[in-house]
Amino acid sequence: MASRDVLQELFVTGLKNAHAVEKQALSIMTPQVTRIENYPEVADRLRLHIEETNGQIARLDEILAEFDSSGSALKDMGLSMSGSMAALAHTVAGDEIVKNSFANYAFEHFEIAAYKSLLVMAEDGGFARAMPLLKQSLGEEEAMARWIDEHLPVVTRRYATLYAEGGSAKAKV
Repeated sequence: MASRDVLQELFVTGLKNAHAVEKQALSIMTPQVTRIENYPEVADRLRLHIEETNGQIARLDEILAEFDSSGSALKDMGLSMSGSMAALAHTVAGDEIVKNSFANYAFEHFEIAAYKSLLVMAEDGGFARAMPLLKQSLGEEEAMARWIDEHLPVVTRRYATLYAEGGSAKAKV
């Protein structure tokens, strides 16, 4: 197994990466929620997850502070910009709400994997104080992924119905 110093270096890098990914998540979800019209349950859940994501960023800041570190402004900015571009790309699609659901589902699983990896490093490196905070964030990501999974049939059917009726099937016109 790697030395504690190496694990700490990897752990801090992983925390900075997770911080940037959470900033990216905000840049993806925030524009989505403003465009949702015919899917109020999706908008409500995204608003809740935006609050959770802000909490996750605060928890990552707290853990990083214990290592006399902070999030990487460059990584945060870079991933936030790429998240904004991804959100913008879907706005031109007629099936924006469905594409956003696919992307959000995949993104949640990316975050789940990141937190699981951080938990392994925390355990192996003896960074026990970080574990409850990381587990809380992991639980929130898993809950969001489950919610998307459970609601994808509803969103898909509503999209198809609105499309068939000639109404606005987009998230918002």
